[in-house]
Amino acid sequence: MRALEIAGLEKSYLTPDGEKHTVVRVPEFALDAGAHIALQGSSGSGKTTFLHLIAGILAADNGRIRIAGEEITGLSEAERDRARAQHIGYVFQTFNLLQGYTALENVTLAMRFGAGVDRAKAESLLERVGLGDRMAYRPRQLSVGQQQRVAVARALANGPQLVLADEPTGNLDRTHAFEAVDLIREVCRENEAALLLVSHDAAILDRFEDRRAFTDVNQTGDGQQSGMAGAGA
Repeated sequence: MRALEIAGLEKSYLTPDGEKHTVVRVPEFALDAGAHIALQGSSGSGKTTFLHLIAGILAADNGRIRIAGEEITGLSEAERDRARAQHIGYVFQTFNLLQGYTALENVTLAMRFGAGVDRAKAESLLERVGLGDRMAYRPRQLSVGQQQRVAVARALANGPQLVLADEPTGNLDRTHAFEAVDLIREVCRENEAALLLVSHDAAILDRFEDRRAFTDVNQTGDGQQSGMAGAGA
């Protein structure tokens, strides 16, 4: 079974002088259920836009995106939001935690957009990421590494088939970065979730068996590949 299938995906923007600038052009991309892939791309190469298209945060100009067999292109914004809650977990670089809520509340709030709040499951996820004694803490009371762990638990709250991680270690030191990536992968395996992670950090990418250059996936501009050069293993 495929967790993700993409064909003919395109997204463009108008520059201030009115010219069309294509940011994403992905002819074909697929991710099997339970597979883990890391994409290497430089800042400005379009990788965040790519993830936002997959997640339904942005609407594609052209192409097809199927998540766990469900076609999301062509859906309304509200319908894409529902599909994201049902199928996708997203780990943001900046965590995007709600500062006025506890770690537990951040996880249970995410559940409200899915099948419903399951407090026992939320507590279990936080225990699994090593925050069993920090559930009542608010983000500002947690270290950066602990906030990242809350973000991982939240991303898995609704049992997603696909987890997207956008530079998830960008705010962490090297030791905590390695720990965070290993944790994301381990929890994804336990939940049989596919993982697509994007990063510019070669040391992080080297922890993946399947790593690819984003320029091998995203082809923009008159048939030429744009963005960061380099080959994935």
